Amino acid sequence: MPTNHESQKRYSRLVLEKVRSECVLADGFVFNNDYEGDPTAGAVKIPVRDDEVAVSDYDKANGIEVTHGATTYTTLVIDKDKAINELIDGYDAESVPDELVADRLDSGGYSLSRQLDTDGGTVLLAGSTPLNVTALAKDNIYDTIVDIRKEMSKANIPDDGKRYLLVVPDAFALVLKCPEFISASELGDEVKQTGAVGKIAGFLVKEWNDTTANLAMLAGHPKFATRAMEWKVAVHVQDLKGSGKYIGACAVQGRNVYGHKVLRSKAIRSVYAPGSLTIGLAAGETAGTTIATISAGNTGTTYAYKLNPASRVAFGMTTAAYGGTTLTSGTTEITASEGDVIEIVNLSSGKVVSVGYAAVGANHIAAEAAASE
Repeated sequence: MPTNHESQKRYSRLVLEKVRSECVLADGFVFNNDYEGDPTAGAVKIPVRDDEVAVSDYDKANGIEVTHGATTYTTLVIDKDKAINELIDGYDAESVPDELVADRLDSGGYSLSRQLDTDGGTVLLAGSTPLNVTALAKDNIYDTIVDIRKEMSKANIPDDGKRYLLVVPDAFALVLKCPEFISASELGDEVKQTGAVGKIAGFLVKEWNDTTANLAMLAGHPKFATRAMEWKVAVHVQDLKGSGKYIGACAVQGRNVYGHKVLRSKAIRSVYAPGSLTIGLAAGETAGTTIATISAGNTGTTYAYKLNPASRVAFGMTTAAYGGTTLTSGTTEITASEGDVIEIVNLSSGKVVSVGYAAVGANHIAAEAAASE
């Protein structure tokens, strides 16, 4: 099977089709792709319009003054670099059967979609406005969702049928018991095409099989979170005969880069029951560091953290299993870069009881060491 540019394009397209079909946090539903530039360059620009177009009275005699709206740009750093390198033993690149390649492409797309969901979800949680409730039950979950709707409307988040609600299984069971829930079968093809399973209080609802400690729901609008993704090396079948190690073998290889960014915190709402940690970040005294202070949600003073966690922590995970770095609120300096996400857990009796996420901004990082006294 010859490896050529056309096959690389086809393989890459097939993997992305699999990704799109498997992602819960899908493009168009949770994330937009409105950016300028090439993700393979390491960063892209996202247009952010600060002001809407001004409207004023028109003077028939003198006309109207020209106004100028300011469109600024924010940088999205492409901080994820993932690769596929799946060995196919017993075949060189020219003779590997199509069905084996297809199987590896399918598997690679599925794995990439899961990682995209994990990384995208972490960025959303870190950039969201949290709502902590004592407990959720079938008698109060609809009221909670309506409260989220109210706050999003007050923040001028469009109510255009694109607001979404991602619900973890335990909370989703409560939503299904609400008489206000409308199943997808009653809503027509437009809702079904988004992958939503229904609608409630104006939100398109998807079940999200997520185990983040105490997380119940995540609401938002795709206009306010961006995903940029591109193949840095297109998917191809690579013969390994020159490796010096493999004989009569080849591999399906490809390298994908991507990044996520929340553009407005009030547009993304996370709901925790019984609660989450409230975290504030400030520049440390040492260059390149930030300091996290926990101001609410704690049940003690034992904390640990991870920077850019590969997976999010589950409730009840033991200290040993978590394996994070010990943190003292308001004191520990964390070496970080703009765009990093810090996960902080509260540990009680050696187990995780709550978690919080914070996105590191440029103003949270010490630019240079503090002057010595």
